[in-house]
Amino acid sequence: MGRAARIVGRMVVGALALAAGLAAHPPFTYEPKFVVRPSPASRAPTAAERLDARLERMGRAFGGRIGIAVYNVDEGWAADFNGDALLPQQSVSKLWVSVATLDRVDRGELSLDDRVLIRKEDLSLFHQPIRAQVGEHGYVTTVRDLMRRAITQSDNAANDALIRRIGGPWAVQVTVVAKNLGEIRFGPGEREMQTAAAGLTWKPEYSFERHFWEDREALPRDVRSKALDAYVENPPDGASALDIAETLGRLKGGGLLSPGSTAFLLGLMAETSTGSSRLRASLAPGWTLQHKTGTGQVNGDLATGYNDVGLLTAPDGTAYAVAVLIGASRRPFKDRSSLIAEVGRAVIASHEAERGVVAVRPTEP
Repeated sequence: MGRAARIVGRMVVGALALAAGLAAHPPFTYEPKFVVRPSPASRAPTAAERLDARLERMGRAFGGRIGIAVYNVDEGWAADFNGDALLPQQSVSKLWVSVATLDRVDRGELSLDDRVLIRKEDLSLFHQPIRAQVGEHGYVTTVRDLMRRAITQSDNAANDALIRRIGGPWAVQVTVVAKNLGEIRFGPGEREMQTAAAGLTWKPEYSFERHFWEDREALPRDVRSKALDAYVENPPDGASALDIAETLGRLKGGGLLSPGSTAFLLGLMAETSTGSSRLRASLAPGWTLQHKTGTGQVNGDLATGYNDVGLLTAPDGTAYAVAVLIGASRRPFKDRSSLIAEVGRAVIASHEAERGVVAVRPTEP
């Protein structure tokens, strides 16, 4: 018998045996048994995820070119909206001038008490309160005083004097790179950057009276618009909100400067007098803020570089580094300030929710 015939024979025998077996037993009903297992509980979102979602909603609703980042200094997590975008810093960059200066103090290359002469030809443009002290023979002050003016008053001439004292804009950028601060640029200096963004070239007379404003207003609108758009598209002082927030976290943790220099800079940031309607407007009772603002030029209804960055510290000591960069927006001043303040409130609400704290809210501006 061949192999195929043997297989067929076995199949026939098997079929007959199966039929006989079925006939000998009554039919039965199959009752399937289901094992019901509870669905695994959904993982609750973390504080970072909840805050990230809130920042996403806020950022999308606001529109424009913006970047928002929050960094929990103690736990090391971050939340952001468009946090990697390179956006204009404006006077936020004064922080890196101070870091570069204090780094040289830490290395013994200069002292906060070193004397510096400010002459009329050293003056800058826009906000520079020190100009009132600069007479025909100049004004002598110290590195310490210049830094205080640059941070607390956002004095452009004082900041430019610090830049010259440490070797120019390139020296600041070298420090940024050496300390691995990430996507943070330092531009050519206030005078050159601001005049270029306006479509002009620097002239010494722009430091006085209204010569800068008159020349800017005399430009054709399309020339101004093209220059400001080019600045926003590729800002020479651009930085990402995430890198700024993480750098502020490193500063707070003592990872950038000596303890003495860290305390000095943070102390100045606590005394900042600018931007009362921005992050400072978000403060709840017991919370503190150390920060630096930035404000760029406006062309028609387009505002640029409207920023606030700083350290929000809770009553229990938890610190959050916050950076809000409004690179370009056609929203009015009140809306821009409100967005920055609302980010601060979101950070505070997130912290309190995690700890079950109910706090009295500050009056909104």
